[in-house]
Amino acid sequence: MDTLNTPEPTQITLVSFGPEHIDGAVRLSQQAGWPHRAEDWALTLSTAQGVVALDGGQIVGTALCSDFGDVATLNMIIVDEACRGRGLGRRLMDAIIALGQGKTLRLVATADGLPLYEKLGFVAHGQIHQYQGIAQARAPEQPVKKDKADLHDLTKIDQAASGMSRHALLEQIAATGTVLTTAGGFAMVRAFGRGMVVGPVVAEDAIAARALIDAAATHAKGKFLRIDLTSDALDGHMETLGLTHVGGGTAMQRPAHAPHPTPFKTFALVSQALG
Repeated sequence: MDTLNTPEPTQITLVSFGPEHIDGAVRLSQQAGWPHRAEDWALTLSTAQGVVALDGGQIVGTALCSDFGDVATLNMIIVDEACRGRGLGRRLMDAIIALGQGKTLRLVATADGLPLYEKLGFVAHGQIHQYQGIAQARAPEQPVKKDKADLHDLTKIDQAASGMSRHALLEQIAATGTVLTTAGGFAMVRAFGRGMVVGPVVAEDAIAARALIDAAATHAKGKFLRIDLTSDALDGHMETLGLTHVGGGTAMQRPAHAPHPTPFKTFALVSQALG
């Protein structure tokens, strides 16, 4: 994809996002207060197509669309502080919505972005609860193994819970991170931002999810750890692991539809970008 619009004089132009844009994207995410390193951007970009907004050669906006089969997640939507109020956020969204045409579109909205996403037809279907802090060890309620297991089996469990086909993504995470398995679920822990992140956490029930998260915190003991929970079912447990609630976002999708019944549930996201 080349330039997506015919630029008017002094207008910002949109071009396809490539690896050469990652350094400029890191600057934007730092400006927004996000912890993403170049490696974190690269992982997300490996799943995605997207656009960058250029103003005289400087990157002033980003947006990605990650393809996971019937579902696409829209993510890393950032507008430079100096360029806000000029309709750039809407242009970025229009571009990545077009990339995800025909799929169920999901995103996690900040408070600032929520009004725009509602105008574009996205409907809230839950809240994301972000916790972070210096991880403390805790013995799991049931046995947990560090085991890469059969990624095809884990992919099936993940797809049952999320509706997303993410084998390639999970394979990348497993290659550099740690896979934890227990009766009734699995989790992954990897380097991210200031330290480490737990996600996804996929389990049949809260007992299995707690065991996996406890094992992840023990694995990351003494390091900065982040987790993005999909419900408040485990909120009270996070403080016992040294993690504090620091915010989150609104999970949204377009078109709105009820989830399919499944024995598995996603208790924590891979990331807010990747669902």
